[in-house]
Amino acid sequence: MHTFTVGGTVSSAWETFKKRAWFFIGVTALTMIIGWAISFTGGLIQGALAAGGAESLGGIISFVLTFALQTLLGMGTIALFLKAHESPERAEVSQLWHPQRFWTYLATTILLGLIIFGGMILLIVPGIIFALMFQFATYVVIDRGLGSIDALKESLRITRGKKWTLFLLALAIVGINILGFIALLVGLLVSIPVTALAMVHAYRVLEHGASEMKAA
Repeated sequence: MHTFTVGGTVSSAWETFKKRAWFFIGVTALTMIIGWAISFTGGLIQGALAAGGAESLGGIISFVLTFALQTLLGMGTIALFLKAHESPERAEVSQLWHPQRFWTYLATTILLGLIIFGGMILLIVPGIIFALMFQFATYVVIDRGLGSIDALKESLRITRGKKWTLFLLALAIVGINILGFIALLVGLLVSIPVTALAMVHAYRVLEHGASEMKAA
């Protein structure tokens, strides 16, 4: 049986990070630059169309384009870190381009957002619980190619009985990234990949643990 703990998850992520530290730092810097470029381009498009008297159209086009590109970036990031967790030496920058199952991933993201938003309306706490329950749905889409509903169900299955530990892990991840931010922002180049690897490790351990319990 695989044991899921906060300390073990963060420790495993740190060990994986150390195997190719400069690669992970470089990938993180690259994704930051790409994310900034996407936002900047969206702003330019909106500004150009607004200057031509099409402000509303500019806002819509800018939002759709930015959202689509940020979604692709999110898909690629998950795909790369899944590969890095499995085999750090085989992770490559080219894995950031992972457009497969774009619409399924997008639908899953939207459904997840609606579920969490609905929970937040119910006095916040249910929203946090829903976020913990379904947080790995997008990982399942990228990793196993399941549909949106099945991915949500699978996330629910593997997180069953682990929500308190997942909550503590979320707090640890926030804390690590706050420390990275305090370290003159440069620390984020370390804290972001470490916490991304921690999330993938948590996903893998919970997935394996749930499979072992089902087999037993």
